[in-house]
Amino acid sequence: MKSYNELEALVIAWAHQKGILDNGTPHAQAMKTWEETDELITAIGYNNKAEIEDALGDILVTIIIQAEMQKMSLIDCLESAYNVISKRTGKMVDGQFVKDSTGHAGFDPKNTDVA
Repeated sequence: MKSYNELEALVIAWAHQKGILDNGTPHAQAMKTWEETDELITAIGYNNKAEIEDALGDILVTIIIQAEMQKMSLIDCLESAYNVISKRTGKMVDGQFVKDSTGHAGFDPKNTDVA
């Protein structure tokens, strides 16, 4: 089995070969992530483990490509997100973790933003 770093390098090479990194846009790539996320939601609805695995892999591919487009390290992104969520408080509501309000400017009490 290949390591994550090996697979990430292969995905980036594939994206170069397909012209995605040279001709694609971050917005179009984000839309591709959204499309793959929709496929994950459908697969979960059918409890189709093979399709869930496929969709999760496809989502990872789109995120790897997005990070490369943005010249960002996914490890740095993950660490940054963890540093925020590790301090977050909240509660479970209808199967989702809903963070407590922070009271900062722009807070919308109707927004049930999840972690």
